[in-house]
Amino acid sequence: MKMRLKDKVAIVTGGGSGIGEASALKLAAEGAKVCVMDIEQKRADEVKRRIEQNGGEAMALEVDVTDPEQVKTAVDKTVREWDRLDIVFSNAGINGTVAPIEDLSPDDWDQTLTTNLKGTFLLTKYAIPHMKNRGGSIIITSSINGNRIFSNIGMSAYSSSKAGQVAFMKMAALELARYKIRVNAVCPGAIETKIEQNTNRTEALEKVQIPVEFPEGDQPLSEGPGKPEQVADLVLFLASDDSSHISGTDIYIDGTESLLRG
Repeated sequence: MKMRLKDKVAIVTGGGSGIGEASALKLAAEGAKVCVMDIEQKRADEVKRRIEQNGGEAMALEVDVTDPEQVKTAVDKTVREWDRLDIVFSNAGINGTVAPIEDLSPDDWDQTLTTNLKGTFLLTKYAIPHMKNRGGSIIITSSINGNRIFSNIGMSAYSSSKAGQVAFMKMAALELARYKIRVNAVCPGAIETKIEQNTNRTEALEKVQIPVEFPEGDQPLSEGPGKPEQVADLVLFLASDDSSHISGTDIYIDGTESLLRG
């Protein structure tokens, strides 16, 4: 079987669960050496173990994507280990605090924007020097929220961070085209992940909640939320040469959910 990513080196943040985990496994199965970065070492170690169990090569690093020094050190360590960097999947993110704008504290706003948007900037920034000579692919996990959907009341910080990621992606795609570095964003809808574990929904939401009724099943293409593996298939496509002429593009993967709700 031909491996589409043979001898390539990839970094996946938020790689210990959900979309990141599925993508790390998928990239490794296609021949990439994968650095699994996660805020929890134990989760990263488990994904590394599964990759190696399947015959792949991986390393696992505990990384807080909001910390410039940690991100730079992790990227540099990956390159020292494998002498190249071809694929960067900026996937780590949080929902953060879900609250009305007037009740959302500046610290809550900063935490969400710093994790989602600054984290994407930092990983991209420190990856570029290692990718300029041979090119590669940078993929960002954004969302339908903030780009097609604006009805999730209380998620102003999250949606702003996700819209910002798409704008950043487009700017980066043009700036880095001269180096043959492609930059794209995947925009999932509802996906079965553990992101709810870092979500803080406040009681104050009740005062601004807007009742909206959708037809039974708000994802017409499927009977429920998408699977992380479905997003991983898209990540693999964008990481491979199959998408060699695609850059600066936000791709929606939501089972037409956003067309129903937009």
